[in-house]
Amino acid sequence: MRLKQDHTYYAIGLMSGTSLDGVDVALLETDGEDTIVFKHATYHPYGKDFRKQLSMAARQDVPLTNILRIEKRLTEEHAKAVKALLKEAGEEAADIDVIGFHGQTIRHLPEEGLTWQMGSPSLLAELTGIPVVGDFRRRDMAAGGEGAPLVPLYHQALLRNQEKPCAILNLGGVANITWLGGGDKVMATDTGPGCGLLDKWAEEHTGQPQDTDGKLASNGKVDDEVIEKAFDRLPFFKKPIPRSADRYDFERVNIDHLTPQDGAATLSALTAEAVKRTAAQMPLVPKNVWVSGGGGNHPGIVKQLRERFDSVRSVEDIGLRADSMEAECFAWLAVRRMRQLPLSLPETTGSAHATSGGVMTAELCIFQLPYLWALWPHGP
Repeated sequence: MRLKQDHTYYAIGLMSGTSLDGVDVALLETDGEDTIVFKHATYHPYGKDFRKQLSMAARQDVPLTNILRIEKRLTEEHAKAVKALLKEAGEEAADIDVIGFHGQTIRHLPEEGLTWQMGSPSLLAELTGIPVVGDFRRRDMAAGGEGAPLVPLYHQALLRNQEKPCAILNLGGVANITWLGGGDKVMATDTGPGCGLLDKWAEEHTGQPQDTDGKLASNGKVDDEVIEKAFDRLPFFKKPIPRSADRYDFERVNIDHLTPQDGAATLSALTAEAVKRTAAQMPLVPKNVWVSGGGGNHPGIVKQLRERFDSVRSVEDIGLRADSMEAECFAWLAVRRMRQLPLSLPETTGSAHATSGGVMTAELCIFQLPYLWALWPHGP
């Protein structure tokens, strides 16, 4: 491994979101602060059978031995994703300083201080030959935080030079928003469903894992009564911000009486309306809403957002990468963990104090000593 004069690191980030569809992988050169050089990104899909196993693990009482087997398989899939990225990027494992391994969220119960991201950092380190940082969320929750979202400080670093106030909206299976004001002012929270409900609805009615090109939603009519009932009845929307959501918090939204098209249109509008009502709780209305994540590719959701905000644009318009941003974030957070910098703040998760979460594999402590020594403050 190589020591870089400006104390940057080659870091790989891995993110498998609530859609359970596969792994986003990204490679950065970064110092975990303002130096962020994007190198490469790719995507490793799960097979249909494994997606079904993950869904069952999250929803049902699965025997412990089966859970352990699924976790091993999940880690192996992430190792394949790392190796695919290295091959595409023309890098060797020895060139990489650390992997940020988010794992797969199985359940997230912040009101009980419980969360579990399935995956074995030790096995991943062994399979790839690269030190790993994992278990990012539980340190924040131990300090009374929601454990999510963890991307806001990365958002802040990326958008430091953009006009304020602005917001960056991540539309994954669950949506989260980061509000950025003048100076270092930052707030963040989950807003509600992203595209998870819509993906599930589309798969049920079309056999496809998503509403491709917004074909369903574009031919449907929004049922406003369904949306108002969701805000009135779902406990998530009654929580103060910052708040975080489990992927199953929104399953009581009842659209079974709607046509496939009307259901898709209604779910698109619900996502956008939840963002609007959450943004109204921020100190100032954002001048621009920058959109990232897979949901930013859905014309129906974007249309609904533009009906509610003056300016809604993709982060791609300012040279950022919408689809790989969360994976990049966990590469960046892994470096911050190595440097003992905060991963979360009271303003982003509701924690009692700033926390530097994540657990490092033992190899990291040994192999990174030259780097840590270089960063350690020495006497005159």
